Amino acid sequence: MRLRTLPLSLAGVLLGSLLAVADYHVSLKVVLLVCLTTICLQILSNLCNELGDVLHGTDTPDREGPQYGLNGGGLTIGNMKAAIGVFIVLCILSGLWMIKASFGTLLSLESICLMMLGAAAILAAMKYTLGRNPYGYRGLGDIFVFIFFGLVAVLGAYFVCAHTVDSWKLLLPASTIGLFSVGVLNTNNIRDMRTDAANRLTVAIRLGLHKARIYQTILLALGWVLMIVFTLLRIFDWWHFLYVLTLPLFILHLKGIWTNEGRPLDKYLPMLVMSSFLFSLLAGLGFCVYLF
Repeated sequence: MRLRTLPLSLAGVLLGSLLAVADYHVSLKVVLLVCLTTICLQILSNLCNELGDVLHGTDTPDREGPQYGLNGGGLTIGNMKAAIGVFIVLCILSGLWMIKASFGTLLSLESICLMMLGAAAILAAMKYTLGRNPYGYRGLGDIFVFIFFGLVAVLGAYFVCAHTVDSWKLLLPASTIGLFSVGVLNTNNIRDMRTDAANRLTVAIRLGLHKARIYQTILLALGWVLMIVFTLLRIFDWWHFLYVLTLPLFILHLKGIWTNEGRPLDKYLPMLVMSSFLFSLLAGLGFCVYLF
């Protein structure tokens, strides 16, 4: 299930939910259901990702990252397909429960639109590496990660909690989390450049090592700029800059990206995941501090 990636999936919905809490009265039950649905979707994506990589021959014993269930011999393909089926059901049930708890009905226009968005998220999770023409093998993973981990996660969580998205400014923090999430994917792709080159075309492989490092730096720096702009556009309060405490973690990550390659890069992936999660948590709490 690749549990170390779960904080990244929670980063966007956590920030969106906390921003909604800062602006509106929000049900704690709805926030928890948003988080539960997100975790189910992330685990589904991770399971599909592993199955797809094994079926396409990408994940081998020579990969630079950790060995998981299939390529480690702990699971069969049949086991993995069964697990994927279970999590598709869990995603649907959790998503419907979330919508019903928030809007009180599954038949409103808002509920139907959210169900359609949920179906798109499930398909995106499955098609990253599964199928005959997975988008993750054509260098399109960065775009989908930006959309679903950033825009959909932050704006979707805000909408489910507040029943509105009433300002274009929310695109700024949503884009920040999207860029950080693409940074996590790019870290993974830089680490795996040697083994991916056989049958997967990622942005890192397109760019080459040096330019992929520059790309990583731009992703994180631009994410910070957008969040700072969003903070300055709000009513000024020093508490709103609480997320700045995480800046040293991002600097350490970039230092590791520029001085390592291959397997030694693996530890910098969870570092960026946790940095993004802490960034989202502190950013959200910084806007909610007046409630306490």
